[in-house]
Amino acid sequence: MATTLAKPLHWEEIQEDLSLDIHELVKSASEVIAPLGPISKFAARSPWAGLERQSFEQTARRFKDICDIELFPHDSVLKSARDQGEIDVNFLEKGLQQWLDRHSFELPRAAAEQFCRVALTKDTPSSDLTAHPEVKRLAKKLSGFKYQLKARQSVKTLSQRFEKIGNGSVLRDLNRHLIKWCKLFLDESQAVWSMPNREEGFYQAWRRMASLDPALSLEERRQIKNLPKEADMALNEALSHLGIHPSETREYLEAHLLALPGWAGMMLWRSQQHSNESSLLTDYLAVRISMELLLMKPYLPLPTQGTKEDVLLESLIAAWFHWGNFPIKAWSQLPAAEQKARLNLAWQFDRIVRNKLWMEAWEKTYEQQLMEKIASKQQAGTEPKLPSLAQFVFCIDVRSEPFRRKLEQTEVFETFGAAGFFGLPIETFKLHSHHSHPSLPVLNKPQFKVKEYLPESQYQPFHERLQAVNSLQGTFKTMKHNLLASMLLPEVSGPWLSMQTLGRTFLPRRAGRAFKKLLDTWFRKPDVKLTLDRKEDPAEAKLPVGFSEEEKVHYVEQALKTIGLTDYFAPLVVICGHGSHSTNNPYASSLDCGACGGASSAFNAKVLATLCNLPHVRQALKERGISIPEETVFAAAEHITTLDELHWVYLPKLSDKAEVAYTQIQAALPKVSEQATLERIRELPSLKGNLKNPKAEVERLAEDWSEIRPEWGLAGNAAFVIGERSLTEACNLEGRVFLHNYNWKKDKNGSLLAGIIAGPGTVCQMINLQYYASAVAPHYYGSGNKATQTVTSGIGVMQGNASDLLSGLPWQSVMQSDETVYHAPIRLLVVIQAPKEYVERLLNQDRAFFQKVQNGWLRLASIDPEGNWKSWS
Repeated sequence: MATTLAKPLHWEEIQEDLSLDIHELVKSASEVIAPLGPISKFAARSPWAGLERQSFEQTARRFKDICDIELFPHDSVLKSARDQGEIDVNFLEKGLQQWLDRHSFELPRAAAEQFCRVALTKDTPSSDLTAHPEVKRLAKKLSGFKYQLKARQSVKTLSQRFEKIGNGSVLRDLNRHLIKWCKLFLDESQAVWSMPNREEGFYQAWRRMASLDPALSLEERRQIKNLPKEADMALNEALSHLGIHPSETREYLEAHLLALPGWAGMMLWRSQQHSNESSLLTDYLAVRISMELLLMKPYLPLPTQGTKEDVLLESLIAAWFHWGNFPIKAWSQLPAAEQKARLNLAWQFDRIVRNKLWMEAWEKTYEQQLMEKIASKQQAGTEPKLPSLAQFVFCIDVRSEPFRRKLEQTEVFETFGAAGFFGLPIETFKLHSHHSHPSLPVLNKPQFKVKEYLPESQYQPFHERLQAVNSLQGTFKTMKHNLLASMLLPEVSGPWLSMQTLGRTFLPRRAGRAFKKLLDTWFRKPDVKLTLDRKEDPAEAKLPVGFSEEEKVHYVEQALKTIGLTDYFAPLVVICGHGSHSTNNPYASSLDCGACGGASSAFNAKVLATLCNLPHVRQALKERGISIPEETVFAAAEHITTLDELHWVYLPKLSDKAEVAYTQIQAALPKVSEQATLERIRELPSLKGNLKNPKAEVERLAEDWSEIRPEWGLAGNAAFVIGERSLTEACNLEGRVFLHNYNWKKDKNGSLLAGIIAGPGTVCQMINLQYYASAVAPHYYGSGNKATQTVTSGIGVMQGNASDLLSGLPWQSVMQSDETVYHAPIRLLVVIQAPKEYVERLLNQDRAFFQKVQNGWLRLASIDPEGNWKSWS
């Protein structure tokens, strides 16, 4: 076999040809990965947000070529859904007919239909059939057709190509080195000694330290020491010596980013957070590709591989034998045109197309079922309701739907849905915390900071108690990391930790209650106040603290209009944030509010309720057409999704009518909680058949530190309904639907609908695609078995100590068991209750949303004022 040495390219020539500098190329290549923030601020992101300019199918083919990742559900998942009645085969047949209509194969339609139908329902041909001597002989004869079937060859890195030859140690070693240095550089809490020179950037810190790395040879260390001082120059030089052609540079960078998308995603996230780290991803690629050159040098030049066809004719012939019942000997009797047509059909009707048709049938079946459910319950022409005794505003989170339904069954309460940050672009700073938290969708930046505070007379005693706890924690950490002190640590901490271990292991529910009571008694946290008034604070240079008077009115007005609550106010309006509660759970933040950046939305609820009670805000709202009755009081609560409980976080002085409402709420909540719990935990596999005391079981799940599935979270999410609550309030939506209130009659210019789609709609799509990705490619986009995860560097999880930084959800968040998927991997269906012209205006004005619909990243339907359902995708 002949060998060739890649000819080094002069980077000046490459830059001339590309008309983009290396930083622009890195930025462009970064579209194939998603920013990955620390797990403590876990926020859902679509892994493919930067690729929505191309279709979902094109992206699936691209990832199959580069990473060998399947982005459509696996055959076994689709078969299980079909067997459970979740896929109507009539939709599959309709999809097949539409696919055939779009293609021309110069083949009798009946023959093409028959082949495709069998291919959709029968297993793939066995390897024995593909390797059969007669199949191979026929393939050799038909090899003249190979040029007709060539697919685009994706760009592979040199280390990937070397692995294909059969010597895969370079790729493994390259990943191992990158993981080691990324862990050291990105560490936030675990390392005793920080990596030196981190402030100079990843490339500079690596270059200085790697030249001393005993895991490398003396020659390799010498070469690292002699690398260019600047990262972009090093990257340029490495690409040049590897012989990467200018036309392939971007794809070469993409392939390297996709090799470890978690660590690369963390570098991308950091580069977006801090201006002084804006070139961090360039640093990462400079390190990685310089290391690749270093490790590959002994093996260059690579042998030239023989001409290997992208499509093996053997598999196409075997497919016709297996699915088309077409004997191998019959090929010789066909004219050349029909031979070509049959091969072309088998090649184009590949696994990606087949699984795409099955998934689309699954999605259309769900859409049909949702349409029938809404139509059967819909009450057309319902008159506006009289004010209820109390109104609750919940987050659109799918977990709120069952709880809202149970509340509404009392017939004296009304519920609304809105994004859980309630339109407040704030960064929160809690009294007992050392750090602030952006409490809004991760796509947005906070514009204000709101702090909790206490009067000096109350603050000092609380601060002393807090300081005592922090001192104990700091002492424990210091002793743990000190060689001599760590030897004494078991004797010092043993009794307390042993008691905690025994309690949480054998009596988790009771132990959790006891520890909580102990901490509450010690802290005795008083009622805090909020910095809602604008204050000039020299220490806060980045964000203003509090709101101006005009800003208060603006955000309350905006929130009430978005919620759809501008008239018919009840005596008590409860703004309900939500959060979760679990123990020893690295993914705790993934169960909190996605609209608040992976934190509880109770803080935002309290801020909004407090603003709504301010007299001057109400007066200004009245002048703008929103008149809130004097007797109406706003309160705030937190919906604890793990426990199905509502906890009050802000309860001001109530009017007489609001007091009556509050009393009735308190009387109704135990039953509502019990009913919601009973419905929800039936779906948890660990509790099936054990429902004697549901309340005790969910409390155990929240406190048990060995529990791998404290709740299902947002698994099962499938649709986002934007419309009046009367459209869906009588429907059991099974906790699968995001619900946002919207009245098109109050939105003449379409601005409210546009805002819902751009904000909450985007968050819902990101949540949906993250669950989708974790279900279809758990080894790549998920985070594996929660029981074997390792929290690393204080920023994320790994499997073992040398894996990628895992970006998605644990196996237990999407799987019912090792064999059964719980989360149905289908794309989000957005349903808008509005006239057709409203939807058309939205699609014309919001090109990003139009692109998502057109390219299959989500699906769209609408319900007009007469109740007619229309599918737009």
